[in-house]
Amino acid sequence: MSLQDSTEQTSIHNASLLIVEDEPKIARLMADYLASHNFDTTIVSNGDEVVPWLTQHSPSLVLLDVMLPGKDGLTLCREIRQQWPTLPIIMVTAKVEEVDRLLGLELGADDYICKPFSPREVVARVKAVLRRSHAVNETTELSINSRQAPVTLDEEGWQALANGHDLGLTAVEFQLLRVMMQSPGRIFSREQLMDHMYRDNRIVSERTVDSHIKKLRKKIHEALPELEIIRSVYGVGYKYQPEG
Repeated sequence: MSLQDSTEQTSIHNASLLIVEDEPKIARLMADYLASHNFDTTIVSNGDEVVPWLTQHSPSLVLLDVMLPGKDGLTLCREIRQQWPTLPIIMVTAKVEEVDRLLGLELGADDYICKPFSPREVVARVKAVLRRSHAVNETTELSINSRQAPVTLDEEGWQALANGHDLGLTAVEFQLLRVMMQSPGRIFSREQLMDHMYRDNRIVSERTVDSHIKKLRKKIHEALPELEIIRSVYGVGYKYQPEG
């Protein structure tokens, strides 16, 4: 086993997962297959029970079905992201329309699994999201300061601060800004941004990236109206350029 494989196994070994799924056969299939890969799983079948359960436990990741009795998955995604901003969420859905996926991503979902799915796909996506989450948590705080307006990323709290004020970014917006801030002045194509944020490109389209950029720029502009730090490069993509 390579050093990289060993590190990955250490970061995800015995991770606890909450499976929120009201179809017993699907829930048991996911739980059994994940357990065979050394994950500790708990199943909750009603959306109203999720938040109370999370207040008493600390899972490493939530697999969250969209259609649930009680609170639906999108409502729960919003509430979870507000109360536990760093908790990874994978949405599980039979709806394949892009608007549903986009809405889920805007609410802070980290990835999607579409029904019908294979158990191997579930395991692969869980591992990928946990690896990304682990990498983010290990990264030190990034600070990019300009004379006019400092911008800071708090990695542990998943917060972007402008002049000390929280920009209120979603998880996806935070990751998008983080990628560009790590390489000031570098031009990222939409495809490159998707590759950095999502390992499976089928989850998002170029239009989705543009939508996130638009919302991110609006939030930054509201805090820093005199400073344009995310710039469009016509026909190429976007770059983070705090000065000049």
